[in-house]
Amino acid sequence: MENFPYEVVETSGEDALATWEELRKAGRGTPVVLGSGIEKYLPTSAHLAQLPSVQDILAIAATINFPDDFLKFRRDEHATALARIREMKLPIGAEDEEYEPPLGEWPTETGQPTGLTVLYDYATRGPRPRVQIALIPTDDPADVPAHLHWGDWNACPPPAYQVAALRAWRAQYGAELVGIAGDTLNLRVSRKPVTREEALNLARVQYAYCNDIIDQGVGSYRALAAELMAHDWWFFWWD
Repeated sequence: MENFPYEVVETSGEDALATWEELRKAGRGTPVVLGSGIEKYLPTSAHLAQLPSVQDILAIAATINFPDDFLKFRRDEHATALARIREMKLPIGAEDEEYEPPLGEWPTETGQPTGLTVLYDYATRGPRPRVQIALIPTDDPADVPAHLHWGDWNACPPPAYQVAALRAWRAQYGAELVGIAGDTLNLRVSRKPVTREEALNLARVQYAYCNDIIDQGVGSYRALAAELMAHDWWFFWWD
Protein backbone atom coordinates (compact mmCIF):
# COMPACT_ATOMS: atom_id res chain seq x y z
CA MET A 1 0.00 0.00 0.00
CA GLU A 2 3.04 2.29 -0.21
CA ASN A 3 1.79 3.96 -3.39
CA PHE A 4 -1.87 4.15 -2.36
CA PRO A 5 -3.02 7.64 -3.43
CA TYR A 6 -5.54 8.38 -0.67
CA GLU A 7 -5.47 8.98 3.07
CA VAL A 8 -5.65 5.80 5.14
CA VAL A 9 -6.72 5.40 8.77
CA GLU A 10 -5.58 2.30 10.62
CA THR A 11 -7.64 0.53 13.26
CA SER A 12 -8.23 -2.97 14.60
CA GLY A 13 -10.50 -5.46 12.92
CA GLU A 14 -12.77 -5.49 15.96
CA ASP A 15 -13.17 -1.71 15.78
CA ALA A 16 -13.29 -1.41 11.99
CA LEU A 17 -17.04 -0.97 11.53
CA ALA A 18 -17.33 1.48 14.42
CA THR A 19 -14.38 3.48 13.05
CA TRP A 20 -15.96 3.43 9.59
CA GLU A 21 -19.18 4.84 11.09
CA GLU A 22 -17.23 7.65 12.78
CA LEU A 23 -15.33 8.52 9.62
CA ARG A 24 -18.55 8.46 7.63
CA LYS A 25 -19.82 11.36 9.78
CA ALA A 26 -16.53 13.27 9.80
CA GLY A 27 -16.80 14.89 6.36
CA ARG A 28 -13.30 13.82 5.28
CA GLY A 29 -14.45 11.91 2.20
CA THR A 30 -16.05 8.50 1.84
CA PRO A 31 -14.55 5.78 4.05
CA VAL A 32 -14.20 2.23 2.80
CA VAL A 33 -12.70 -0.67 4.73
CA LEU A 34 -9.84 -2.23 2.76
CA GLY A 35 -9.49 -5.99 2.75
CA SER A 36 -6.38 -8.04 2.15
CA GLY A 37 -5.03 -8.36 -1.36
CA ILE A 38 -6.52 -5.15 -2.70
CA GLU A 39 -3.10 -3.77 -3.62
CA LYS A 40 -2.74 -6.53 -6.22
CA TYR A 41 -5.86 -5.31 -8.01
CA LEU A 42 -5.10 -1.60 -8.08
CA PRO A 43 -3.41 -0.20 -11.20
CA THR A 44 0.24 0.81 -11.01
CA SER A 45 1.22 4.37 -11.89
CA ALA A 46 2.37 3.25 -15.33
CA HIS A 47 -0.86 1.36 -15.99
CA LEU A 48 -2.97 4.19 -14.60
CA ALA A 49 -1.81 6.51 -17.39
CA GLN A 50 -3.41 4.14 -19.92
CA LEU A 51 -6.78 3.98 -18.16
CA PRO A 52 -9.76 6.36 -18.32
CA SER A 53 -9.70 9.11 -15.72
CA VAL A 54 -12.00 9.02 -12.72
CA GLN A 55 -14.18 11.69 -14.31
CA ASP A 56 -14.35 9.72 -17.58
CA ILE A 57 -15.45 6.60 -15.70
CA LEU A 58 -18.13 8.56 -13.84
CA ALA A 59 -19.33 10.11 -17.10
CA ILE A 60 -19.70 6.64 -18.65
CA ALA A 61 -21.49 5.38 -15.53
CA ALA A 62 -24.01 8.22 -15.84
CA THR A 63 -25.05 6.89 -19.28
CA ILE A 64 -25.64 3.32 -18.05
CA ASN A 65 -29.21 2.26 -17.36
CA PHE A 66 -28.73 -0.45 -14.75
CA PRO A 67 -29.65 -3.28 -14.87
CA ASP A 68 -30.87 -3.30 -18.50
CA ASP A 69 -27.66 -2.00 -20.08
CA PHE A 70 -25.59 -4.25 -17.86
CA LEU A 71 -27.55 -7.37 -18.81
CA LYS A 72 -27.02 -6.48 -22.48
CA PHE A 73 -23.31 -6.05 -21.74
CA ARG A 74 -23.22 -9.56 -20.30
CA ARG A 75 -25.10 -11.01 -23.29
CA ASP A 76 -22.68 -9.29 -25.67
CA GLU A 77 -19.72 -10.66 -23.69
CA HIS A 78 -21.09 -14.17 -24.01
CA ALA A 79 -21.77 -13.81 -27.75
CA THR A 80 -18.22 -12.54 -28.31
CA ALA A 81 -16.77 -15.47 -26.38
CA LEU A 82 -18.79 -17.97 -28.45
CA ALA A 83 -17.71 -16.27 -31.67
CA ARG A 84 -14.06 -16.63 -30.68
CA ILE A 85 -14.56 -20.32 -29.94
CA ARG A 86 -16.10 -20.79 -33.39
CA GLU A 87 -13.28 -18.85 -35.07
CA MET A 88 -10.79 -21.19 -33.43
CA LYS A 89 -12.88 -24.13 -34.75
CA LEU A 90 -13.17 -25.54 -31.25
CA PRO A 91 -16.17 -27.67 -30.27
CA ILE A 92 -18.89 -25.83 -28.39
CA GLY A 93 -19.96 -27.88 -25.42
CA ALA A 94 -22.79 -27.48 -22.99
CA GLU A 95 -20.48 -25.55 -20.67
CA ASP A 96 -19.99 -22.93 -23.39
CA GLU A 97 -23.70 -22.30 -23.85
CA GLU A 98 -25.45 -19.70 -21.76
CA TYR A 99 -25.85 -21.21 -18.30
CA GLU A 100 -28.69 -20.60 -15.87
CA PRO A 101 -28.40 -21.79 -12.28
CA PRO A 102 -31.26 -23.86 -10.86
CA LEU A 103 -34.31 -22.09 -9.51
CA GLY A 104 -34.21 -24.40 -6.50
CA GLU A 105 -36.61 -24.73 -3.60
CA TRP A 106 -37.38 -21.89 -1.25
CA PRO A 107 -35.28 -22.66 1.85
CA THR A 108 -36.94 -23.08 5.22
CA GLU A 109 -34.11 -21.14 6.86
CA THR A 110 -31.21 -18.95 5.75
CA GLY A 111 -27.56 -18.87 6.71
CA GLN A 112 -25.87 -16.35 8.92
CA PRO A 113 -25.45 -12.83 7.49
CA THR A 114 -22.08 -12.33 5.82
CA GLY A 115 -21.37 -8.98 7.48
CA LEU A 116 -18.13 -7.14 6.82
CA THR A 117 -16.08 -10.06 5.55
CA VAL A 118 -13.13 -8.01 4.25
CA LEU A 119 -11.81 -7.49 7.78
CA TYR A 120 -11.51 -11.21 8.55
CA ASP A 121 -8.41 -13.35 8.49
CA TYR A 122 -9.54 -16.68 7.09
CA ALA A 123 -6.50 -18.46 8.53
CA THR A 124 -7.38 -17.52 12.11
CA ARG A 125 -11.16 -17.28 11.47
CA GLY A 126 -11.22 -13.96 13.30
CA PRO A 127 -10.84 -10.23 12.62
CA ARG A 128 -7.40 -9.11 11.47
CA PRO A 129 -5.51 -7.23 14.19
CA ARG A 130 -4.82 -4.31 11.84
CA VAL A 131 -7.27 -2.99 9.27
CA GLN A 132 -6.97 0.03 7.00
CA ILE A 133 -9.83 2.33 6.07
CA ALA A 134 -9.31 4.51 3.01
CA LEU A 135 -10.80 7.98 2.77
CA ILE A 136 -11.82 8.44 -0.86
CA PRO A 137 -12.20 12.09 -1.98
CA THR A 138 -15.87 11.94 -2.88
CA ASP A 139 -19.17 12.47 -1.10
CA ASP A 140 -20.73 9.61 -3.05
CA PRO A 141 -19.84 6.05 -1.93
CA ALA A 142 -21.00 4.74 -5.32
CA ASP A 143 -18.04 6.54 -6.92
CA VAL A 144 -15.42 4.53 -5.01
CA PRO A 145 -14.80 1.89 -7.74
CA ALA A 146 -14.07 4.72 -10.19
CA HIS A 147 -11.52 6.32 -7.86
CA LEU A 148 -9.83 2.96 -7.30
CA HIS A 149 -10.20 1.83 -10.95
CA TRP A 150 -11.56 -1.37 -9.40
CA GLY A 151 -12.93 -4.09 -11.67
CA ASP A 152 -12.59 -5.30 -15.27
CA TRP A 153 -10.73 -8.52 -14.55
CA ASN A 154 -12.02 -12.07 -14.96
CA ALA A 155 -15.83 -11.79 -14.70
CA CYS A 156 -15.70 -8.70 -12.47
CA PRO A 157 -17.54 -5.83 -14.19
CA PRO A 158 -15.58 -2.73 -15.26
CA PRO A 159 -15.54 0.27 -12.90
CA ALA A 160 -18.27 2.22 -14.75
CA TYR A 161 -20.70 -0.69 -14.38
CA GLN A 162 -19.73 -1.03 -10.72
CA VAL A 163 -20.63 2.62 -10.17
CA ALA A 164 -23.91 2.25 -12.07
CA ALA A 165 -24.86 -0.83 -10.03
CA LEU A 166 -24.08 0.88 -6.72
CA ARG A 167 -26.11 3.93 -7.71
CA ALA A 168 -29.11 1.84 -8.78
CA TRP A 169 -29.03 -0.37 -5.69
CA ARG A 170 -28.70 2.66 -3.43
CA ALA A 171 -31.79 4.22 -5.00
CA GLN A 172 -33.83 1.04 -4.60
CA TYR A 173 -32.40 -0.61 -1.49
CA GLY A 174 -30.31 2.02 0.27
CA ALA A 175 -27.20 -0.05 -0.53
CA GLU A 176 -23.84 1.42 0.49
CA LEU A 177 -20.35 0.12 -0.14
CA VAL A 178 -18.62 -0.51 3.20
CA GLY A 179 -15.75 -2.87 2.40
CA ILE A 180 -13.63 -3.67 -0.63
CA ALA A 181 -10.87 -6.26 -0.98
CA GLY A 182 -8.88 -7.75 -3.82
CA ASP A 183 -11.83 -9.73 -5.13
CA THR A 184 -14.69 -8.90 -2.75
CA LEU A 185 -17.30 -6.22 -2.10
CA ASN A 186 -19.36 -5.83 1.08
CA LEU A 187 -22.53 -3.72 0.81
CA ARG A 188 -24.94 -2.87 3.60
CA VAL A 189 -28.57 -2.15 2.72
CA SER A 190 -31.23 -0.23 4.60
CA ARG A 191 -34.20 -1.70 2.67
CA LYS A 192 -34.54 -5.38 1.87
CA PRO A 193 -36.78 -6.80 -0.90
CA VAL A 194 -40.22 -7.39 0.58
CA THR A 195 -41.72 -10.02 -1.73
CA ARG A 196 -40.35 -13.26 -3.11
CA GLU A 197 -40.91 -12.05 -6.66
CA GLU A 198 -38.90 -8.89 -6.02
CA ALA A 199 -36.15 -10.89 -4.31
CA LEU A 200 -35.97 -13.36 -7.21
CA ASN A 201 -35.67 -10.55 -9.74
CA LEU A 202 -32.87 -9.02 -7.68
CA ALA A 203 -31.17 -12.41 -7.37
CA ARG A 204 -31.16 -12.81 -11.16
CA VAL A 205 -29.49 -9.41 -11.60
CA GLN A 206 -26.97 -10.14 -8.86
CA TYR A 207 -26.12 -13.47 -10.50
CA ALA A 208 -25.37 -11.69 -13.77
CA TYR A 209 -23.28 -9.21 -11.81
CA CYS A 210 -21.40 -11.86 -9.82
CA ASN A 211 -22.13 -15.48 -10.70
CA ASP A 212 -19.85 -16.93 -8.03
CA ILE A 213 -22.33 -16.01 -5.29
CA ILE A 214 -24.56 -18.81 -6.62
CA ASP A 215 -22.22 -21.07 -8.63
CA GLN A 216 -19.71 -21.32 -5.78
CA GLY A 217 -22.04 -20.12 -3.06
CA VAL A 218 -25.70 -20.67 -2.19
CA GLY A 219 -26.45 -22.85 -5.23
CA SER A 220 -29.78 -21.54 -6.57
CA TYR A 221 -31.80 -18.42 -7.33
CA ARG A 222 -34.31 -19.05 -4.55
CA ALA A 223 -31.57 -19.63 -1.98
CA LEU A 224 -30.01 -16.27 -2.88
CA ALA A 225 -33.41 -14.54 -2.93
CA ALA A 226 -34.15 -15.85 0.57
CA GLU A 227 -30.81 -14.49 1.81
CA LEU A 228 -31.59 -11.08 0.27
CA MET A 229 -34.94 -10.95 2.08
CA ALA A 230 -33.41 -11.99 5.41
CA HIS A 231 -30.19 -10.01 5.70
CA ASP A 232 -29.01 -6.44 5.28
CA TRP A 233 -25.47 -7.30 4.12
CA TRP A 234 -24.68 -8.21 0.51
CA PHE A 235 -21.55 -10.16 -0.38
CA PHE A 236 -19.97 -10.29 -3.84
CA TRP A 237 -16.91 -12.33 -4.68
CA TRP A 238 -15.22 -12.94 -8.04
CA ASP A 239 -12.92 -15.95 -8.25
